[in-house]
Amino acid sequence: MAVCVSTEVMRNSDRWTIENLVPSKELMARAGKAIFDQVSWKGPVGIICGKGNNAGDGFVVASLLKDQGIDCEIVLLYEDSFSEDGRYFYDKCIEKGIPTVTGGDYGKYGTILDCIFGTGFKGEVKEPAKSAIEKINASGAYVVSADINSGLNGDTGLGDLYVISDLTVSIGTFKYGHFLGHAKEAMKDKVNCDIGIKIIGETKELS
Repeated sequence: MAVCVSTEVMRNSDRWTIENLVPSKELMARAGKAIFDQVSWKGPVGIICGKGNNAGDGFVVASLLKDQGIDCEIVLLYEDSFSEDGRYFYDKCIEKGIPTVTGGDYGKYGTILDCIFGTGFKGEVKEPAKSAIEKINASGAYVVSADINSGLNGDTGLGDLYVISDLTVSIGTFKYGHFLGHAKEAMKDKVNCDIGIKIIGETKELS
């Protein structure tokens, strides 16, 4: 059994923690470091990034990979579409000379980090994310999903098209979608990393 929360509780807990305990950039840095530490990275690494803070976690990982001498590149699905903190860590990647592409051959990667959508995703997967998810699933790479597999609803675990991961690294606390719906077929393995987010709201135990 694992402690889980709804995506609304996670959002509120994240906001409360940023307002009262940990600055948002520090929280993003912790999330990226948590993901980095859970994986035995095999290069080259492709970091497939959508919008917002899920992409920001990927930029942190890219920077850490570069520091360790592991070949990596960022695949930007949406150009010039960043959260404020995501832009900060993306700029750090550019300063370090990490290459950024907008397409390419996913089959060349030894490891792929899925940072397309976070736990707040709902609805239908549309382009360019649709093609990216299809290419991830066909790549033959070791696939890691940041927080939850892109395409899955964070509350229900349902989705018409979603990333199939070897490892999913949940941040803060597991969400319902890590255990419900298509979760078992989408995630070969999963782990949760506590990065100091204080949970404000109802929790449930799921298995």
